[in-house]
Amino acid sequence: MDALLARLEPTFRFLDRVAGGRLAGVMAAPEAVAHPRTRRAFARVAWLLALEFLLGLAAVVIAVAMAARGASVTLPVWMRTVVVLGITATLFYFTWRASRGWYWAYQRLVLFTRIFPVVTLVLAAIPHLYPAWMITEQIVFSLILLGIGAYLGSAQLREVFPRPAAAKPGHER
Repeated sequence: MDALLARLEPTFRFLDRVAGGRLAGVMAAPEAVAHPRTRRAFARVAWLLALEFLLGLAAVVIAVAMAARGASVTLPVWMRTVVVLGITATLFYFTWRASRGWYWAYQRLVLFTRIFPVVTLVLAAIPHLYPAWMITEQIVFSLILLGIGAYLGSAQLREVFPRPAAAKPGHER
């Protein structure tokens, strides 16, 4: 597996550059990334993301079962199920890259765990947009993301990923 990942690293670096922008080359100190508390925090984040993924799959199964029984499943429900799985896959990638020390990935994780719960809860509050079961799924999704955000905001991870010093114009990496 390591050999395959090593071969794919140039592709991952391209994705990093697209997703990370000017901070794509900024890394945390290797000894801080390797610290057992850091490893544990990222393992817990990965488990919570796995739970998010299972929640998203459950929503797809419910929607498919309802449609198979002839119930009306609206476009917003189908869109929500696809978006949740896409977001979760993206967050897995960010988690993996952050666990390897990439600052940009940690930064994106923090951003997503702050923004998506708010967006999700606002959408859940729109009358008649989603059925009750999906509103419940959105609330649980948001709570799990907030839990992930709590791990990412821990003193340990904030110490591992300090904000990079501002680069002078023309001195980006």
